[in-house]
Amino acid sequence: MASRLNPYLNFGGNARAALEFYADVFGGTLTMSTYGEFGSQDAPEADKIMHGMLETPGGYTLMGADNPPGMELTPGNDVSLSLSGDDGDELRGYWAKLADGGTVDVPLEKQMWGDEFGMCVDRFGVRWLVNIS
Repeated sequence: MASRLNPYLNFGGNARAALEFYADVFGGTLTMSTYGEFGSQDAPEADKIMHGMLETPGGYTLMGADNPPGMELTPGNDVSLSLSGDDGDELRGYWAKLADGGTVDVPLEKQMWGDEFGMCVDRFGVRWLVNIS
């Protein structure tokens, strides 16, 4: 798979409803995973969306999630740009350049779902997510 760039939306607890709405608007295939699937089933946020992805017949990809526990959601930090794919060298190179002079929120490293993932804010204040499958 080639690397791709797409928007990633964050929600304050209503990601499921929002992603289902966008699936109704654009059509396509919607997949969602909850925080409970990757952590404690008894946690208050267990039923919230950790990651959702809508792939549309028109070729659009829209990703979204409920804001992670402990991270504040304010207007302006509710949209990120997501770089994803399986070309690790290419994506690690993008990561290094994007993080240089910026702030790393989550280091690019192996995650519980098996991929390498990192989050940063570049020197211009743009939020980036990098996922290497």
